[in-house]
Amino acid sequence: MTSPLLRANHPPPAWQPQPGWEVASLETWSPGCPSPEPPPPLGRWQQRPTQAEGTGQTVGGGPGTWTCSQAPPPTLPEEERGERLVELHASFRELVTFFCTNSTIHGTIRLVCSSQNRLKTASWGLLLAGALGVLYWQFALLFEQYWRYPVIMTVSVHSERKLFPSVTLCDMNPHRPHLARHHLRVLDDFARENIYSLYQFNFSDSRDALGAEVPGPEPAFQLDRRIRLQRLRPLDGQNRVGFKLCNSTGGDCVQRAYSSGMVAAQEWYRFHYINILALLPTAHEDSHGSHFVFSCRYDDRDCHAQHFQTSHHPIYGSCYTFNSVWATQRPGITHRISLVLGAEQQDHLPLLSTKAGIKVMIHPQDHTPFLEHQGFSIRPGTETTIDIREDEVHRLGSPYGQCMDSTGSVDVQLLYNTSYTRQACLVSCFQQLMVQTCSCGYFFYPLPAGAEYCSYMRHPAWGHCFYHLYQKLKTHQLPCTTRCPQPCRESSYKLSAGTSRWPSSTSADWVLAVLGETSRRNPWPPSASIKISLAKVNIFYQELNYRMVNETPVYSVSQLLSAMGSLWSLWLGSSVLSVVEVLELLLDAMALTLLLCCRWLRGSQGQPRAATRAPPPNQRPASGPVAAGTTSNAPGPGCLRLPRCCRDFSRSLG
Repeated sequence: MTSPLLRANHPPPAWQPQPGWEVASLETWSPGCPSPEPPPPLGRWQQRPTQAEGTGQTVGGGPGTWTCSQAPPPTLPEEERGERLVELHASFRELVTFFCTNSTIHGTIRLVCSSQNRLKTASWGLLLAGALGVLYWQFALLFEQYWRYPVIMTVSVHSERKLFPSVTLCDMNPHRPHLARHHLRVLDDFARENIYSLYQFNFSDSRDALGAEVPGPEPAFQLDRRIRLQRLRPLDGQNRVGFKLCNSTGGDCVQRAYSSGMVAAQEWYRFHYINILALLPTAHEDSHGSHFVFSCRYDDRDCHAQHFQTSHHPIYGSCYTFNSVWATQRPGITHRISLVLGAEQQDHLPLLSTKAGIKVMIHPQDHTPFLEHQGFSIRPGTETTIDIREDEVHRLGSPYGQCMDSTGSVDVQLLYNTSYTRQACLVSCFQQLMVQTCSCGYFFYPLPAGAEYCSYMRHPAWGHCFYHLYQKLKTHQLPCTTRCPQPCRESSYKLSAGTSRWPSSTSADWVLAVLGETSRRNPWPPSASIKISLAKVNIFYQELNYRMVNETPVYSVSQLLSAMGSLWSLWLGSSVLSVVEVLELLLDAMALTLLLCCRWLRGSQGQPRAATRAPPPNQRPASGPVAAGTTSNAPGPGCLRLPRCCRDFSRSLG
């Protein structure tokens, strides 16, 4: 049994600690209990018995010590009083000293070794700070360049067999549609008047070549004679030739002025020409009664009319595209096509096209040929040999750039039923903006659903609207440039050509005779006369390999880490594990800061309670007296319960 609570009838004159009494002080008070209060009268204090060391039994004690009613911390076994699982340094100075002594970063040990020499310490501190500053400055430059996502082009050569590209051939003979022959004759007469008024020259219209007019209903059309070919004086003060296009009110006009009268006459004639064609029905294209392809051989096999796709271009006349599907089914070894073509000038529009020859364009399969922007011309009476070399370009997508892959989509409705190309997207975007802005479409491009082509018979001011919009397209003021990215993968062809005279003067007679006789036996339309201009075209691959051009990022993730490691080793002579050491230092500093804050918070909350006296017996908790050697589960008056994390940190410090 423990000794009962000792109560004195009267307190001694002056309180003195007696032998066997244990007095708690601020420095030795256990964590979790408040600071000790001034001792109350002797009758209000209870005696704390003294326990034998290493045992839990009470061996004696005396009055004079008031104990907190919180259970004492458990006694750790002897083997657990050594190294803890987590230990922190007692101060930041000790933490930094330990880091500088044991870190693998060069230069930090000098801060400790030269601590007795302030000059050396300051010098090494400045050197280390300067190295860190330069290091992170170069890191900033490195990341700035990385986030720009630059790319480089790498070229490689591959020898896989490639399919033969598509070949489009046009006779450059824009013919007169039968339904518009009368209107075109009126336009020719009006053109003759304008040219004579400017240059006093009267050209012949070659009415014998026009042929008989085909009876049939012609579209109602009235030539706008206000749009005349005239001399203009633009803002630069130079005399030029052109024409004016005004809006519906006539208050704003666009001057189409050219320094060359020939170009001005062609553009003026073309503008009136497409106004006539816009009124014709969609299926107005009548077949050319001419003979264009005399012979065709692909990889030593004959190719015939069914191996070509025909189309009509308002400027370049009848066009034939070599059917790439047929060539795909016969992937030969040499990949060579040889054609004999005829360049006729019958039923010609002299003011629309001033060239005689053949327009040739080589393009990838299932791509729309844009003859206005690409292609080359072949002179009649020559044999042209064209060598092809293919380049395949692979572009990177986001974030290195913007490109269109095969699975993506663009914010433009493509008007061509072919594969995606940037030119097809730009044309489709411009045509849709043309329909939205000018209420009609440009005749050279396909129409969106529900739209109609522009003609000043139905839309008097469409020319003014068109040239304003086209000028914005050329100056990149329209959203078409951003809405139509480059394809992520495309093929382009590098061409080299050589020409020679064909047929020669000694062989021309029999060559023309044989070709004329042969033309009556093959499925091509018969020729009215063999006295025409001929041209021979040979197209083949220069090499049985191709070049692949790939976009490669300048800095991939691995290259970025490698560059960072090189800079880190250059300025600090360390490795990745040194970075882990720095992270460990930061974590220890954060934990130490948290612990010191908890201690400060505990001290600030316990300081006011240290100056108060113990409450009288009638105000104490109704838990009853606590016998010496026993504890109560309820916290005593003034005891502070800290968060568990703070108690764990306190215990970790030992």
